[in-house]
Amino acid sequence: GRKLGAAEGRELGIEHGFDIGKDLGFYRGWAQEWLRAASAHPDIVPARALKKLQAIIDAVNDVPTINDENANYEARAKSIQLKGSTAARIIGSNVAKLPDFDDTVKIWVFDEIVNGKKLIDIINTEHENVKYLPGHKLPTNVVAVPDAADAVKDATHIVVVIPHQYIQNLLDSIHGRVLPNARAISLIKGIAISNHGMTTMTQIIHRTLAIPVASLSGANIANEIAEEKYCETTIGCSDPEEAIVWRSLFNTPYFQVNCVSDVIGVEFCGALKNVVAVGAGFIDGMGLGNNTKAAIIRIGFLEMRRLAMHISGARIQDATFMESCGLADVITTCYGGRNRRLAEEFVLTGKPMPQLEQDLLNGQKLQGYLTAGEVHSYIDSSGITDHFPLFTNIYSICYQGKAPRTIFDGLNVDFSRDTLTPSPML
Repeated sequence: GRKLGAAEGRELGIEHGFDIGKDLGFYRGWAQEWLRAASAHPDIVPARALKKLQAIIDAVNDVPTINDENANYEARAKSIQLKGSTAARIIGSNVAKLPDFDDTVKIWVFDEIVNGKKLIDIINTEHENVKYLPGHKLPTNVVAVPDAADAVKDATHIVVVIPHQYIQNLLDSIHGRVLPNARAISLIKGIAISNHGMTTMTQIIHRTLAIPVASLSGANIANEIAEEKYCETTIGCSDPEEAIVWRSLFNTPYFQVNCVSDVIGVEFCGALKNVVAVGAGFIDGMGLGNNTKAAIIRIGFLEMRRLAMHISGARIQDATFMESCGLADVITTCYGGRNRRLAEEFVLTGKPMPQLEQDLLNGQKLQGYLTAGEVHSYIDSSGITDHFPLFTNIYSICYQGKAPRTIFDGLNVDFSRDTLTPSPML
């Protein structure tokens, strides 16, 4: 519970102090990734800073140590099951009808025990993920495997679904096992922070595996997809011919796919909408009604667009924000998503986000509050927090103990000067 001083914080790249026992608990695996990334740059990060960060991590009892691979892999597996099983359900049904694809779809699953049986055995015999997608049968051609390297062996098309803070560990485990002519698509709704700014998941995957990577994101609540309720999604793929292939793998009468060339735009929308959903959940927790919630959604949507433009300029197409990955996903996540639900409970109970994940979601990790921390790191280091008051306020409520009602502080912002290129005020 010691307060980290400003001087110590600057040494670790943090401009403000934070409470070791309270705030670092939010980061868990992210803090380990931070240490790993910092250790790779000894010319930039002093050795004493690395030692101090490691000491902080070790001091927090509920954060696994950097070498606790079993805990780390279990956290990853719990996080991906719902969306991974839903995607496998769609792809398994589609490839059975596509002559150019092998019938078998392998899905990487952490081999945990459920009701005295191995989850992998249950999936492969009962064809149901009874823990994370109960009540929805998987196609018989979907085969669960405990090893990610085995899952990608001989695969020409790889679907990546994992919480973004764990992506590098997964990629390292399959590096060298992927076919040189393989293609990948990321369903990850997250972004990564480095000393040089933000990096998208497709960039990280491409950098590690040296294969082309597309992205998929949309107004896609997994349980509703599993129930085959009509919805749309967006695939971002720079290669038109490959986009057709990806669409054939995902498109169904109830899951309609639209393809665009704006890969990075699809990713940014998918990541940043979770931050807006956290803000919407705060409003619900305070019981402030639909007018207030609509205002937060509108401001959040515009801050999403502004941040995307600031980072990438004209590379992101404005039309992408009108796709399912943009406006539609913001709406559905702010009204029906788990990030909204968690933020509402955060206000009502006062419990920290990781505890709520355990209590409400069986330990599944959500991206909203984690992405809020990463976004703040970027805008704070860039000196532009004044131009993102909503994102800044959401961060302060999640990580600095600010009252939920401070979400309205400084929201009178003029977005009229924002264009397809970086705003003049930025």
